[in-house]
Amino acid sequence: MAAYGVDADFWAGRRVFVTGHTGFKGAWLTFRLLGLGAKVTGFALPPATEPNLFESLGLSDGMQHVLGDIRDAESLGAAITAAQPEVVLHLAAQALVRPAFDDPVGTFATNVMGTVNLLQALRDVSGLKAIVAITSDKVYDNREWPWGYRESDALGGQEPYGSSKACCEHVVEAFARSYFRPAEGGPGIACLRAGNVIGGGDWASDRLIPDAIRAFSKGNPLRLRNPAAVRPWQHVLEPLEAYLDMAQRLAATPADWSGAWNVGPTADSARPVSWIAERLCQLWGDGARWEVANGNQPFEARLLHVDSGKLSAAAGYRPTWPIETALANTVTWYRIARERGDLRALSQRQVEQFLEERAA
Repeated sequence: MAAYGVDADFWAGRRVFVTGHTGFKGAWLTFRLLGLGAKVTGFALPPATEPNLFESLGLSDGMQHVLGDIRDAESLGAAITAAQPEVVLHLAAQALVRPAFDDPVGTFATNVMGTVNLLQALRDVSGLKAIVAITSDKVYDNREWPWGYRESDALGGQEPYGSSKACCEHVVEAFARSYFRPAEGGPGIACLRAGNVIGGGDWASDRLIPDAIRAFSKGNPLRLRNPAAVRPWQHVLEPLEAYLDMAQRLAATPADWSGAWNVGPTADSARPVSWIAERLCQLWGDGARWEVANGNQPFEARLLHVDSGKLSAAAGYRPTWPIETALANTVTWYRIARERGDLRALSQRQVEQFLEERAA
């Protein structure tokens, strides 16, 4: 079995197509790929926030930066034809729970039909080696169990976002069995289900970390809508390493690695929202505090944790940063951003620190 982690030789000069490259995770992933020497084409909507990580890191200069909507099959297909990718990393999605409540039609159109459009276009790419589709830990039929969900557990989704991502996985499986057929020499295709991701550069609304930073920067309390909810928190670099590692494995032996994989932190990193908020207040200082939000809130599961034992046993996956380190590095990133420091250099230092500690 190959050692877990990124092989720089695999990515140097590799044609890679990233959907959603202007988003939080997509920008970190693109930054990582460009650092490895990959030839990256990104296809995404314009950055959704100002500021945003994509522009903060100046990523458009080193890649083919294509603006488009994955619901537009024609423009997506044209971009794929031009790129002729060997590896595809599919991150484009409507990825927020509360906006999904407000716009279920748009959420399903993006997360389900957008994936259909992508996979349909990829059927005509002759040199394709691997497809990694990023879904969510919320794909499971959540029974509020105290143990982590495994890949063999039933898919579900009790709200539009989770349901749309579960549907996305059904689409991937249908295309894998009907068209790509990894067991018959076709490209490998896998879904990776990541837990809650944190890190510098996320400015989305209705996410705990950016909501906290905005509140603390203004001297306001962070307002929590569900402080008792337990989530599997991990730094963004953790799942990105898994995505890249899985792409390498799919390209080498597609039949062995195609399917669904959880990628989450250790059980002790699954903490209540209130614990994370309290630690953020301590790290930020300056009188930072939190309180419970009033009013009706949309449904969200109280307890959710994924079991990454399959990926650990098969590939040697292990998390690198405990939750305390992940939070400390996240707060450091936002403090440097507030001081208008060099965010590209800071992000590179955090990548290097992560890799050094992973190799130790």
